[in-house]
Amino acid sequence: MLNPIDKTIDLGDGRSITIETGKLAKQADGSVTVRMNNTVLLATVTAAKDANPGVDFMPLQVEYKEKFSAFGRFPGGFTKREGRASDYEILTCRLVDRALRPLFPDNYHAEVFVNIILFSSDGEDMPDALAGLAASAALAVSDIPFNGPISEVRVARIDGKFVINPTFAELEKADMDIMVAATMDNIMMVEGEMDEVQESDMLEAIKVAHEAIKVQCQAQIELTEAVGKTVKREYDHEINDEELRKDVRDNCFDKVYAVAVAGQDKHTRADAFKAIVTEYKEKYTEEELAEKADMIGRYYHDVEKEAMRRAILDEGKRLDGRKTTEIRPIWIETDYLPFPHGSAVFTRGETQSLTTVTLGTKSDEKMIDDVLNHGKERFLLHYNFPPFSTGEARPQRGVGRREIGHGNLAHRALKRMIPTDYPYVVRVVSDILESNGSSSMATVCAGTLALMDAGVTIKKPVSGIAMGLISENKGKNYAILSDILGDEDHLGDMDFKVTGTKDGITATQMDIKVDGLSYEILENALAQAKEGRMHILGKITDALSEPRADLKPHAPRIETMTIGKEFIGAVIGPGGKIIQGIQEKTGAVITIEEVDGMGRIEVSGTNKDTIDAALRAIKGIVAVPEIGEVYEGKISSVMPYGAFVEFMPGKDGLLHISEIDWKRLETVEQAGLQEGDTIQVKLVDVDPKTGKFKLSRKVLMPKPEGYEERAPRTDRGPRPERSDRGPRNNNDRGPRRD
Repeated sequence: MLNPIDKTIDLGDGRSITIETGKLAKQADGSVTVRMNNTVLLATVTAAKDANPGVDFMPLQVEYKEKFSAFGRFPGGFTKREGRASDYEILTCRLVDRALRPLFPDNYHAEVFVNIILFSSDGEDMPDALAGLAASAALAVSDIPFNGPISEVRVARIDGKFVINPTFAELEKADMDIMVAATMDNIMMVEGEMDEVQESDMLEAIKVAHEAIKVQCQAQIELTEAVGKTVKREYDHEINDEELRKDVRDNCFDKVYAVAVAGQDKHTRADAFKAIVTEYKEKYTEEELAEKADMIGRYYHDVEKEAMRRAILDEGKRLDGRKTTEIRPIWIETDYLPFPHGSAVFTRGETQSLTTVTLGTKSDEKMIDDVLNHGKERFLLHYNFPPFSTGEARPQRGVGRREIGHGNLAHRALKRMIPTDYPYVVRVVSDILESNGSSSMATVCAGTLALMDAGVTIKKPVSGIAMGLISENKGKNYAILSDILGDEDHLGDMDFKVTGTKDGITATQMDIKVDGLSYEILENALAQAKEGRMHILGKITDALSEPRADLKPHAPRIETMTIGKEFIGAVIGPGGKIIQGIQEKTGAVITIEEVDGMGRIEVSGTNKDTIDAALRAIKGIVAVPEIGEVYEGKISSVMPYGAFVEFMPGKDGLLHISEIDWKRLETVEQAGLQEGDTIQVKLVDVDPKTGKFKLSRKVLMPKPEGYEERAPRTDRGPRPERSDRGPRNNNDRGPRRD
């Protein structure tokens, strides 16, 4: 028997969100539908009863899927059914995963699966802003242990005002677009892009988002109470030995601390840490290790974390010997590769990106065919993270979710710096060759350099930095770290990436792993991040201060022009005959489309002469003939009474025999003119009724000396009526001439 329970959240602007449970997917551990206007999401959560042997982490899997039927569309492809997740769906999964994962108990290791499905949308409201709420609500009505609830909202600044969960149309007008996840008390995750905003503006947006999230969290708390799921299931996923824990710390901490403050490079430090735990394990027999190895590994990890944190908080010493605000050494080389259209190597400490730029034409645009987003993308950024970049000996198995997420962050950081009218399609590819912290920020820096090396007229250079945090006592004692290492990210409390120009922030991504992070700490972290960004930006502009003045010699050349909508058909021609003919004759590639009621033409080629020839041909088609203008035309046919001249593409005019020369001609050939000859003519008249063109050649020639105009016919008076001329007699005409 159905017993649905629902809660409604008033957004305060005439809109509301309804959460309902007890009607759909009742065999899942928890399930809810979330509805906002015509957007409906179903979220389910299921968890294994026990953890798999040897698992000492949180095996959480989040899936987000949009059904094409939700928007009344058929999927593409031969099978006509949904396939692998799109980049948009993967990015939505990551937003939810990063908010949920830190809130499961540390000792809970059962497999948890969260599935969020979009079943309805009218294309107005953005479903990704509701996915986090739906996932958390499904956990809230289950008995799965979870230290939530959380919720996520999108906040955009439109015309100076903050808007919670804007529509697709509203978002197009925003200069700030960030997604924020939080509990009732703490910010958990931030990600978004901005149009060079100030740090104070971003902090204000986070505060506005948190107020909206508190209301959504309260609704989930009430829903949990209504369904009676306040008591969560019991579990026992870890075997612990407190004496062993103490023994590991007593025997290893001082040795680990000595390595932590020694300021060594990544691999030397890793080898030293490994040697310590290996030495410790030697005191046990193989049989004892079979029982204790997993626990020793966990306890030793805790020792490493404690030693690193104490070294920073007590002595201000980081793992590689830097101060908390210090940026690792940077070296840069631009124009590194000879044939890509642009390239750069950016190395910061032990993190290195080799980035290339390829310039393309309209035919290279990326086609997007997601459920709610179908269009074209002209700026692409792809990020690759091969295993050898960290010294791992394992195969590379295609692009993973992490690579898509890191590439998306770098894409958002740079895309607003590409002029909207830039004629080229641009692809940036970052290959990470070394990694020890913040390879996505290295991608932003290398991407800026490679774009400028390619001659892309970016508005301003962009730099990026990753910040970390070590804190204790609910943030009362803390240290903010600039340009964090991989270990500082793994063992720390925050990973905060910020990108921007000299004038403001362009993108951010923040993951917080502790409770009690105050806005004061966030404000200080943003201020310290700005100092680091400016330092890195200085290194970038020292290497290459502005885009190169010209493209590489082997880069494609593109020119654009705009024509009236009525001329599009004339340029294309019947069956594409005209445009194909121009391409064949000139060697240029021509694309044409209607944009904002006008025809936008893009002409590309390998050299200027090719493009100029194609542009001349197009201009000839769309140009309007003007009386009095002189044209160079080609004789298309010769008649007894004159010649027809194609003086503009597709436009012929009559050059009457009397207009060829000042002297009297009996035939066109007398003037030495033949079909196929090129001559100069002047447009002297256009018949208003027929639109026929009258041309003259003689008016362009000097008038002969003493030339006299032929006298006009004299007036012979009115012609008599036939009755006055006598009867008509055919015999009076004389003999008939053959």
